[in-house]
Amino acid sequence: MIRVLVYLFIILLGLCLSPYLVGNTGYVYIAAWDYQIETSLVFAVIALVCLFSLLQIVEWIIVFVINLVLNSRYLPSRWRKQAARKNTLLGALSLAEEDWPAAEQAMLKGADKGEIPALNLLAAARAAQHQGKSEQRDHYLERAAKEPSASKAVSTTRARYLLQLGQLDSARIELDKLNPTSKSKLPVLRLAKDLYLAQEDWQAMKLLLPSIKKRHLLTDDEFIALNKQTNLALIEQATSVSEQELEKVWHWLSRTERNQAEYLSIYAKGLSLFGRKDEAFKLLMKKLKSQPFAEIFAVLPEMITQQDTKIIEQLESFEEQFLENANYQICMAKLYQDNKAYKEAKLCWQRACEQSPSKELWLSLANVQEHLGEHFGAIQSYRNAVHL
Repeated sequence: MIRVLVYLFIILLGLCLSPYLVGNTGYVYIAAWDYQIETSLVFAVIALVCLFSLLQIVEWIIVFVINLVLNSRYLPSRWRKQAARKNTLLGALSLAEEDWPAAEQAMLKGADKGEIPALNLLAAARAAQHQGKSEQRDHYLERAAKEPSASKAVSTTRARYLLQLGQLDSARIELDKLNPTSKSKLPVLRLAKDLYLAQEDWQAMKLLLPSIKKRHLLTDDEFIALNKQTNLALIEQATSVSEQELEKVWHWLSRTERNQAEYLSIYAKGLSLFGRKDEAFKLLMKKLKSQPFAEIFAVLPEMITQQDTKIIEQLESFEEQFLENANYQICMAKLYQDNKAYKEAKLCWQRACEQSPSKELWLSLANVQEHLGEHFGAIQSYRNAVHL
């Protein structure tokens, strides 16, 4: 650009000075060796400008030829790279359109001379996964894993695909290679959560929960629900293993969690199974004195037998306090019905139906009424159940 401006300046300057030069042509004498040149000043200036222009043109031609010669050695490689970019673009568009065969073929063509071969191979593996081509998928992933920086991405991808196919053990092997921690990437933590849930590995999930909370993988409500599901499953599993395992899991919970009725009810049920029924009832009765928890009323009929008359009497003492509580009425109705005290059970079922009517409650009331021979009342209860 600067050269063009210089040429333009020289031309304009010549146009401005030409009137003066025409009137005074001047004289130029050049002598070199045996050669002598005599000419006017105007011609000498014009000759110099032409010579300089000719030299500039020669320079451009020489530079162009040199560049052409140097680049010609790498032309095939450049063409292949351009073709790889084109195939990669076509593959990406095919992935967006979910045209899996076309995406797989295009990504493979762009992998050899592509700028990021591992990316093409991972995309090809994804296309193969959607087509159910397991062998090709694994082959692409193995090729992509040769790139050191892509090894973790390959393990994550392979584990996710195995999880989708239901091959949980193989997926777990790949996940263990990644060693999920709070410092892991979010896709790894999300994969670990999904896999632990699929395997029902609640102990591993319990260890993962702090990392999930720290990295904000879930919303507050989702985390609370997952934490609750994990704790309940751990207690239930421990109940089926041993008393020592139950105590271990129970003390694994925080003090706040051990004070919650939903966990306390399952823990008490486990204690009763291991012959510590008095201790279990003591915990539940203490909790009921503070508030009528539905979880406790739900578990009591599963724990109380006909021999537990003291517990039944203790629950009967809460009648006035929990008269308007449907969960209490359902609990007492089940206990009376198990003890074949159908009149008392009928009264409790009626109260429960009035306070919280549902199909199941009306059917339970009809069942008791049939035992008492109240067929008309049972028919009416069945009708109420049908309407609901």
